[in-house]
Amino acid sequence: MGWSLIRLWALLVYLFMFLPVAVVVLLSFNASQFGAFPMTGLSVRWFVELAQNEAILRAFRTSILLGTLTAGISTTLGVLASLALVRYRVPGSNLISTFLIAPILVPEVVLAVALLLFLNFMSINKSFTLLLFGHVIFTLPFVVLVVQARLVSIKRDIEEAAMSLGASPRQTFFEITLPLMLPAVLAGALFAFTISFDDITGTLFWKPGGVETVPTQIFAMLRNSISPEINALGTVMIVLTVGLPLLGAAIARQLARNRGG
Repeated sequence: MGWSLIRLWALLVYLFMFLPVAVVVLLSFNASQFGAFPMTGLSVRWFVELAQNEAILRAFRTSILLGTLTAGISTTLGVLASLALVRYRVPGSNLISTFLIAPILVPEVVLAVALLLFLNFMSINKSFTLLLFGHVIFTLPFVVLVVQARLVSIKRDIEEAAMSLGASPRQTFFEITLPLMLPAVLAGALFAFTISFDDITGTLFWKPGGVETVPTQIFAMLRNSISPEINALGTVMIVLTVGLPLLGAAIARQLARNRGG
């Protein structure tokens, strides 16, 4: 009886969390301009109008560029930091690890305000570079945690065997270490891209005037009215932010299966 109640409560919690998301997806296909039930019919007109909205397309291009650069920089720095902390004896490695994952422990709004105040103190104006820098700070800990967890499980003996057979440290990394930790690297990159693409709190503080990402564009559209295009845009974001991690998991599973074969 007790477990049945726990399952029922868990089901209610999941419904409370995901039912609004399902409603947004359903209303994005509503033929009527007004989001009401019962729906008058199904249509993709709002997706068509979404594709013709230059402001939204510009926000998409900005978000994709920002997310790609964030993922590239965070993944590169995260892999290098993980290698240094796991494979080598670095003085103060525990302190460095704590420093790297500290942005996860600090509320994002506090981190956003702190960075903004620091840059104002340094007389540095808002720019796309500042926005990218803030996203890298916020996503780097996720990459470090994922890559470190994978790197710890890779035995050092494999790398030492390769070097004992004449491979240089660079060859060992690219031919042995990197392929073994590639699933974690891809997962960290997808984490960084997804978090950057979805971020709104830090972006609102760091973005320069005239630059909009998809979340801030939705926020700006909501100030005027609840347009059906917002539902369509929300559906596209849900597909991207849910589909990319699932795709990454499938790729990582396939890579692991290929190595096992």
